[in-house]
Amino acid sequence: MYPHEKPVQNEFVQKERMLPPQSHWYAVHTRSRFEVRVADRFSETCIENYLPAYEEVHQWKDRKRKVLVPLFGGYVFARLGDRPQVRRQLLQTPGVVRIVGQAGRDEPIPDHEVEALRSVLTTNAPYYAHPFLQEGAWVRVKRGPLKGIQGYLVRLTKRSRLVISVIALAQSVATEVDCCDVELVHSVAVS
Repeated sequence: MYPHEKPVQNEFVQKERMLPPQSHWYAVHTRSRFEVRVADRFSETCIENYLPAYEEVHQWKDRKRKVLVPLFGGYVFARLGDRPQVRRQLLQTPGVVRIVGQAGRDEPIPDHEVEALRSVLTTNAPYYAHPFLQEGAWVRVKRGPLKGIQGYLVRLTKRSRLVISVIALAQSVATEVDCCDVELVHSVAVS
C-alpha cells in the first residue's frame, strides 16, 4: 500500500480542528505527472486524500521497474471542509493547479462515487480508464477504417451507433462503432 492510499485518521484531523465534521470530497487538478507527489504532500500535511492508481511494469533499456500510474491522469481526490485555511493550504501545495468546479465554485464529488472507485480498485476484477461519453455527444473515431470521422453518438453500449449527418441535405447515415474507438469532441449540453 502506498502512503497516499492511507486515509488520514479523521479523529486526529478533527482534533486538530483542520476539518469540520461535515467535509466533502473534491477533485484536485494537478500539474502533469505530479499526482503521486501531490497525494504524498497532502498526507504529510494531514489532508485526507485518495489517488486511484494501479501498478504497471515499465521497461527501459537497462532495467524494469514497477510504476504507479494514476487512473485519472492529473487528478487527486481530497476531503475538505468549508475552512478557508485548509483550502488555502491545499492550493499552495506544489503541483496543485486548482480545485475542480464550475462558475468559480468548487464542486464536491459525491462520497458514493469515490467509494465506488475504491471498491473497484480493491477487487481482483479487471478495470481500465474509459472516456466519459454520453448519448448525443459529438465524437471522433480515433482508430480503424473510420478514423477521423466525426458524428453524434446515438446509443451507448459495447457497440455504439455513430450518426453522420449531411445538414444541407437533412439526411444522416448511421454505423456501428466500438465505444473504445471514439473520443469526445463536444459534450452534450445539459439543461
